[in-house]
Amino acid sequence: QVHLVESGGGLVQPGGSLRLSCVVSGHIFSISNMGWYRQYPGKERELVAQISITSTTDFADSVKGRFTISRDNAKNSVYLQMNSLKPEDTAVYYCQAGVRTSATTGGFYWGQGTQVTVSA
Repeated sequence: QVHLVESGGGLVQPGGSLRLSCVVSGHIFSISNMGWYRQYPGKERELVAQISITSTTDFADSVKGRFTISRDNAKNSVYLQMNSLKPEDTAVYYCQAGVRTSATTGGFYWGQGTQVTVSA
């Protein structure tokens, strides 16, 4: 079993900041890519940011320059620092991780989601 638990969501005013955290726990052999996705009501999940095991990062165009992603491999954790937040950033944010549970088995796992609301 692998579990991802997100925290840090909430209500923030436009221009404000939030930091999301995600911790991976369970039967972990190794973790490869980690990332954050978001989902608007009635829409598909979309990639916000991802980070590789070597800390190579990739961002959606809509968040470049405002969001940063980082990871702490010792803590099996990934973080999303969100600055200059806009109302259109309002969504449910999901953490995803590629986890190997053995040398030959694994998959992509999701957290339960955390709501981010940007509103005055």
